[in-house]
Amino acid sequence: MKKYSVLDLCPVCEGDTATEAFKNCIDLAGNLEKFEYNRIWLAEHHNMPGIASAATSVVIGHVANATEKIRVGAGGVMLSNHSPLLIAEQFGTLESLFPGRIDLGVGRAPGSDTLTARAIRRGMNQATDNFLSDLGELLAFLSNLQPGQRVQAFPGTGTNIPVSILGSSLFGAQVAASMGLPFAFASHFAPELLLEALKIYRNNFCPSEVLAAPYVIAGLNFFAAETDRKAEKLYTSLQIQFANLFRGAPGKLQPPVGNINEYVSEPEMAGLERALQHSAVGSYETVLEKTKAFLELTSADELILTAQIFDHHARIESFQIGSEVCKNLISTRAQAA
Repeated sequence: MKKYSVLDLCPVCEGDTATEAFKNCIDLAGNLEKFEYNRIWLAEHHNMPGIASAATSVVIGHVANATEKIRVGAGGVMLSNHSPLLIAEQFGTLESLFPGRIDLGVGRAPGSDTLTARAIRRGMNQATDNFLSDLGELLAFLSNLQPGQRVQAFPGTGTNIPVSILGSSLFGAQVAASMGLPFAFASHFAPELLLEALKIYRNNFCPSEVLAAPYVIAGLNFFAAETDRKAEKLYTSLQIQFANLFRGAPGKLQPPVGNINEYVSEPEMAGLERALQHSAVGSYETVLEKTKAFLELTSADELILTAQIFDHHARIESFQIGSEVCKNLISTRAQAA
């Protein structure tokens, strides 16, 4: 591991509105900057009352304006929902406002249910099958202006904003490898194909002007506290959120409970354990060992930690511990080398 970062889903807690979520997002970003995280990514999700970052580029601008050094970007923007030209203009504008600090992670899925996806793409003859052509168009709009090019993104053309491919399947690995781009795997909620995807990405990687060698970013749920018991209780908010998704009833982030087994059935718990198997939950010593094991499993170049924690101050504390853990692991690796 070379770097450590955070994926913030801008959680809306029960009893709060998006306004409070955005205030917490800004406060978190300032703390992440102090904890020396490399970047903070915001994700595009729609029709999700517990996630406030649907208008992702707007939130990225808000966070970048409130910070000074930390990179800010999309983890990610769902390319099937947008015109490549509009994404290039939006992120070209962000890069012009905050030079050298903007990232663009792109994904193939719509980030929503089928009905919502139809509402998003009303009037657009696009689908996920257009991903490769859309991605090529987007990269072209962000690159230098070519002779005879009649349509350009302004701002956007020539910004060469760093682009990463996000994925939870083998398709994203293949695309990232063929184009020589960084690959971020959503192992924090879709672990099944993690190792196979990373193998495909690394074995088929084609060096590019962007990267000479593969660069893997891997997601890890991270819930740290003073004791294992406290961290495990914080973790129940994420378990409840996923259980509600399984039930087709997404909602705001719920407060933690003392016994998760009183909320979920045995089959639901089995589903939670599969989906959330890549989670570091516990005290400093516990999460250190779990994070080390995850790195040994993935050999990730960068960890992106995420945590849906109901109490904002507990969330900041968890990410502070995360910074200490990652610094420890980076230092240990450097000494071993």
